[in-house]
Amino acid sequence: MSFEELASRWKWRAIPGCPGRYSLSPAVFAGKPEDLLSGELPVRKYRSAHAPDAISVAAIKGGGLISYHKADGRFIHTLNTSEGFRRKLQQLEVEWDGESAD
Repeated sequence: MSFEELASRWKWRAIPGCPGRYSLSPAVFAGKPEDLLSGELPVRKYRSAHAPDAISVAAIKGGGLISYHKADGRFIHTLNTSEGFRRKLQQLEVEWDGESAD
């Protein structure tokens, strides 16, 4: 799966002040990231001192998906270009092995 493919499947909106990052309204889709990715890619789970929620991460060609698991069971999904993906993982201090679907 690629950034372009995932971007075309859903209505994402640019996150203000965060170049290369887009969010998907939970009103559109709040399910598991595995379902959003149609089970095509592995999803890794993390915790970060910089986010109140558990984080799920998947690399895709041209970027990555970062999803936040809210306490009520919903997920907030962000689609990221390669640059936005790297930058956000660094901000979250998530140790990513650099693996990418590129």
